[in-house]
Amino acid sequence: MSMAAPPPRRRPSLPYELVEEILLRLPPDDPACLLRLSFACKAWGRAASQPGFRRRFIEQHQHRPPPLIGFLHNWEDERVPRFLSTTASPFSLPAPDRASWLALDCRHGRALFLSEGSGAQQLLVWDLNTGIRRRIPVPPLHSSYVSPTAAVLCPADGCDHRDCNGGPFRVVFVFTVYRLQIMYAGLTSVCVYSSETGTWSGALKKISHRSDALKFTCHSSLLLGRSLLYFMSDRGFILEYDLTSNVLIGFETPDVNFDPIFNLMVAEDGGIGVSEGFSSHLKLWSREEGDAEWVISRVIDLQNLLPPAALVDAEAEVMVLGFAEGVNVIFVNTVAGLFTIELQSERVKK
Repeated sequence: MSMAAPPPRRRPSLPYELVEEILLRLPPDDPACLLRLSFACKAWGRAASQPGFRRRFIEQHQHRPPPLIGFLHNWEDERVPRFLSTTASPFSLPAPDRASWLALDCRHGRALFLSEGSGAQQLLVWDLNTGIRRRIPVPPLHSSYVSPTAAVLCPADGCDHRDCNGGPFRVVFVFTVYRLQIMYAGLTSVCVYSSETGTWSGALKKISHRSDALKFTCHSSLLLGRSLLYFMSDRGFILEYDLTSNVLIGFETPDVNFDPIFNLMVAEDGGIGVSEGFSSHLKLWSREEGDAEWVISRVIDLQNLLPPAALVDAEAEVMVLGFAEGVNVIFVNTVAGLFTIELQSERVKK
């Protein structure tokens, strides 16, 4: 006579409150970790999908700056994904086709693109949290404008931009038109779009300059505080637009003896700054308030941070790609790959 095996003992399940507490303590800079655990079992999935969990997760980590999870680029290499994840557990986002859309800006949970090719140009605002994409026709401009740029931002007062998906947004559009046979070569203007009204303002502010017509193909914008937006042309001319006072001014980057490549960044004093990559060093510049002079605030020796393989022929191969505002991170591209450098701690991650 054989005896039947006893039924397997059922493991006790964790209380819902304890599951939620575990999930709330996951690192916010690795969203794939939360996704994997939500698939571990139905109970964990239900906890992570509750309507209030997202807000509680944000509140749990509100003392920390919003995490850097990746960046968008306009490289022509189809083998490289349009969105590159910088998290410990890489993930992908269905970014717009690079053959049709040029990435311009990314801020407050939204990415901004400009259409390329024939036909009327459009802007595309992509809400990264909801996946909603909204197309906006560019403002009616003079036919001779070239290589414009734009910035996207949340205008809501008091918003911490951690959960403003689906809310109102502004698009600041910057363009230059040629003015032939006139003393000044270019006239640069600003228009502002409001998602609440669905309309563009007129050309709010204009600035004349002796430079060639400004082209914007290399740099994204920089927002300081809630109102100061900065744009840098391909030749290093900087525009400052104050959203509150509606004032547009322009100034040059530091005057050096060679042709450097600058990138906008937040200076250590919280003002406008630029980074300059040269050989195996990274120079950080800040602009003094009183006399508006550029001064070197810090020099970072990349030999102490990057692996030796990354600094082979560093003068030609090390390139600063951009700056992530809010987290003070610089992207550096080398022959050994792409690295992020946290400016405060000088921590490097490949």
